[in-house]
Amino acid sequence: MKFLSFLAQVCAVLAGFILTAVTLVTCVSLIGRNTTGWTILGDYELTAVAAGAAVALFMPLCQLRRENIIVDFFTAKAPASVNALFDRFGALLMALMIGVIGWRTAVGGLSARESMTTTMMLGFPEWITYAAMVPPLLLTAAIALAQTFGPALDEEGAA
Repeated sequence: MKFLSFLAQVCAVLAGFILTAVTLVTCVSLIGRNTTGWTILGDYELTAVAAGAAVALFMPLCQLRRENIIVDFFTAKAPASVNALFDRFGALLMALMIGVIGWRTAVGGLSARESMTTTMMLGFPEWITYAAMVPPLLLTAAIALAQTFGPALDEEGAA
């Protein structure tokens, strides 16, 4: 789990760098547009491409820390053992769901590469965005599987 934790943290840091770059591009474009009329060509495309990759890159750390939305209305007063069982079952469902999303994202990326689809303004190959999303999605699924079948964890995620 330590290696998965390290990879999740690397993904989150990379996502932070990507979002920082997007923020800078957006600021430069807006300032230029509102002061001199100059703008960065394709700034909306860059934002969309980077945001998709960043969301996928944040998911492993979110799963690792078990910080997904949990509706515990019915289980708030249940024994800890029951909640632990539900948590493992939820992690299994998450692993399956994210695994399917990762698989379909890979298929979509291969299709985009085969058809050579690109963004409208910049002509940026769309398959690259798909390719950037697949590894963190599969890492998220692996973390969820480790949480399903690994040792019991306490509230802070420690074994």
